[in-house]
Amino acid sequence: MHDLVIRGGTLVDGTGGEPFEGDVAMDGGRIAAVGRVAARGREEIDARGRLVTPGFVDVHTHFDGQVTWDPLLTPSCWHGVTTVVMGNCGVGFAPARPEERAYLIGLMEGVEDIPGTALAEGIEWAWESFPEYLDALARRRTAIDVGAQIAHGPLRFYVMGERGASNEPARADDVARMAALVREAVAAGALGFSTSRTIVHRAITGEPVPGTFAAEDELFGIGRALGGLGAGIFELAPAGALGEDLAAPEREVDWMRRLSRETRRPITFALNQNDVDPSLWRRLLERVDEAAAEGADLRPQVGSRATTLLIGHQTFHPFQYKPSHAPLADLPLPERVARLRDPALRARLLAEAPRFDDPRLMVVHTLIANRLDRVYPLGDPPDYEPGPEDSIAAMAAREGRDPFDVLYDRLLEQEGRALLMLAILNYSDGDLEPVRTMLEHPRSAFGLGDAGAHCGAICDASMTTFLLTHWARDRRRGPKLPLARAVRKMTRETAELYGLRDRGLLAPGKKADANVIDFDALALEAPVMVRDLPAGGRRLVQRARGYEATIVSGVVTMRHGEPTGALPGRLVRGAQP
Repeated sequence: MHDLVIRGGTLVDGTGGEPFEGDVAMDGGRIAAVGRVAARGREEIDARGRLVTPGFVDVHTHFDGQVTWDPLLTPSCWHGVTTVVMGNCGVGFAPARPEERAYLIGLMEGVEDIPGTALAEGIEWAWESFPEYLDALARRRTAIDVGAQIAHGPLRFYVMGERGASNEPARADDVARMAALVREAVAAGALGFSTSRTIVHRAITGEPVPGTFAAEDELFGIGRALGGLGAGIFELAPAGALGEDLAAPEREVDWMRRLSRETRRPITFALNQNDVDPSLWRRLLERVDEAAAEGADLRPQVGSRATTLLIGHQTFHPFQYKPSHAPLADLPLPERVARLRDPALRARLLAEAPRFDDPRLMVVHTLIANRLDRVYPLGDPPDYEPGPEDSIAAMAAREGRDPFDVLYDRLLEQEGRALLMLAILNYSDGDLEPVRTMLEHPRSAFGLGDAGAHCGAICDASMTTFLLTHWARDRRRGPKLPLARAVRKMTRETAELYGLRDRGLLAPGKKADANVIDFDALALEAPVMVRDLPAGGRRLVQRARGYEATIVSGVVTMRHGEPTGALPGRLVRGAQP
């Protein structure tokens, strides 16, 4: 008798091959058989009319702090994810002396928009070194498996102190010490090293992330530590990733290809379409192909949709910077909405000039004001590929009204809970065709969902579900992706990128991680703001319907989107055969 048998499902096994009808038997946390299974299971799941996929492997998350207080690792567990990798973009919480913790919290808050108060209250510190951090994670029980990378920000601050935080050049002894700590971390089970080089990533103080301007001797010194071990991936948010420096991306790919070729280690980096140079991503993919021909392993990491800021009374909006809005700021949403419907207040808010206490807010306000042709009602269910006729600017033109007048009214819909999306990346052409091309590129890696991060205005951890619902089923504005290809993109390919060859496939001997999905019913719900972080911290979350069961190590952890209470997830230490 097997521990668990999933019976009669349509198996999308992660290989990219055609789906087929069959059963999956699981024993001792491993897949025992795939096909027709005669023996019964102690537990059985009737999967007739349902998809059965490997569990999804999300390689770009920021659960570094949350993992110490949230055993479920929401929202990832709601979206079919059974393994996460954190420590991305050069930010994390190890190594760290006690007196350095506050700085790292401010760094994470600034870069990833996770409330510092939540991190300060929620993190259960039990480490100084990175191996000790892994040991602390190994003692925890979670609903999904967790892997971690050592991040440049805490590493540089630990070794160089204020010199590292202020981005002074590293001395030779600094580089040697950082390389030694990276070797120690990877030997203990870190999956790799991450850094950030984009000036958009800044601490809560406004200072760039430590390592942003690191010279090649520092980058190569650390990269050679991975090469010497023959283990670990090098992950980065490259300079110019958001269009802030048009000359930088080609330079970045140049040193990446040389480093990968020398160390024989893969390098994965964020790739998006930006509005400043909308065709840059194509040229970078060409450079990636050229690098591969030279023996370098560069893997551009891409998402499944546009990166969007969600505008609304739950999040932020341009009218909150007007003087007449200040008395309303702390009112409960229903009372605030009632006041905002007052014609006299509406007229004042539309007429007043904004005031900003923080220059960064002015940048965001200007971005909205100048791109109302790129602001769309999100809707419920959400539409992440709206047409140009759906924009606020297009609505205003049709109605002969000022765009801000239209925006004001749309924000009050759904009793003030309506959200509008401002597409800031991957939507320069007004559709997701660039995203499709990036996803179809043979060397691209699926990621950039940022689960656990961007609590206040971005909600992209649902990109796994979107890859299925939009790309494999619902897309109307262009070609779709084959279902088997979409599943492979976030199972076998992401697992193998990080050396996790024990998962990502429905095959005998592989780890027993799987999803049972009602594909016809699979749907994203609208994002909502909740206060469920430590210290009452806010975050946007987005659930999905249609996941009938999620299985980790042969144990059902989620049924119909709700946790079973089982916590079979474990720390993943290093590459897995």
